[in-house]
Amino acid sequence: MQTIQANGAELHVAVSGPDTGPAVVFANSLGTDLRVWDALIRHLAPGLRLVRYDKRGHGLSEETPGPYSIGTLADDAAALIAALGLRRVVFVGLSIGGLIGLSLAARHPGLLAGLVVSNSAARIGDAAMWNTRIAAIRKDGLASIAAPTMERWFSPAFRALGRDAVWARMLSRQPQQGYVACCQAIAGADLTDAARALALPVQVIAGGLDGSTPPDLVQATAALIPGARFDLIPGAAHIPCVEAPAAHAAILNRFFRDIGHV
Repeated sequence: MQTIQANGAELHVAVSGPDTGPAVVFANSLGTDLRVWDALIRHLAPGLRLVRYDKRGHGLSEETPGPYSIGTLADDAAALIAALGLRRVVFVGLSIGGLIGLSLAARHPGLLAGLVVSNSAARIGDAAMWNTRIAAIRKDGLASIAAPTMERWFSPAFRALGRDAVWARMLSRQPQQGYVACCQAIAGADLTDAARALALPVQVIAGGLDGSTPPDLVQATAALIPGARFDLIPGAAHIPCVEAPAAHAAILNRFFRDIGHV
């Protein structure tokens, strides 16, 4: 188990692959920890330096007092990258991780060789929606939102096999105040202008059955970004790295090859 002090928070990180390999940094979704990438990384091209971390307030990372902002979470990622001595990384962000990636690319452009925005958008929902969720969590706890969240995260076929149960437990066991603080970060985030100003290779990915960030919303963000490529994974919902890891990894591997990050 490895932790790193980054931007005033102790972040849990898992690093694998050769020290000299091209680096890929993964930022997970709201309500998950770095294990969300376990199935995907087995399908990635060999030779990469793979860095997964729990964002502030999630998993085994420090739960600092909220509210958080997406800018703070992006600065956490930048500090983590610097602490590990990495250069010109590809940043892969899922859901809130995609917002973190957009902000990171805007605030620290020299750190990235490319960006993957998966199942995310420049703006996700509105403050009223997030405040309603926060109120429900504060009243009844994270377990109270697990069932409807699984319906957005995973396809009916995946849920019919009961494969969502472990993910519902993961959500329920996240640090509650850290989860709320990240909800507050999303509620206050609008990366529309930042997306329009990006000047690096960007791959955008949507799930055809995503109930949290529907494909049209994700594609609209791709349209904002100069030169961005958009891919849809049919039949997958909000967490394709769990539900369709081979298809998700195939898109990443192609992007890595296209930008020479292999």
